[in-house]
Amino acid sequence: MTPDEFTKALAALNWKQSDFCRKTGVTKQTPSRWANALSPIPLWVAAYLGAMQDLAALHTKYLATTKDGASD
Repeated sequence: MTPDEFTKALAALNWKQSDFCRKTGVTKQTPSRWANALSPIPLWVAAYLGAMQDLAALHTKYLATTKDGASD
């Protein structure tokens, strides 16, 4: 995962770097170092963000409600 892919994955989830830290337990400096190409991004990060994007898509497809409050 490149720094740009990392940043785009967070944006796709509507997460800030602080959200990622809270959810994964990494220090607040870690995502900043990844986003600025100061440290390599571990393989687990891409897998985790991919899984979270997949879950978000499933939620939207099967559980999200419409404007009138009904489920699709």
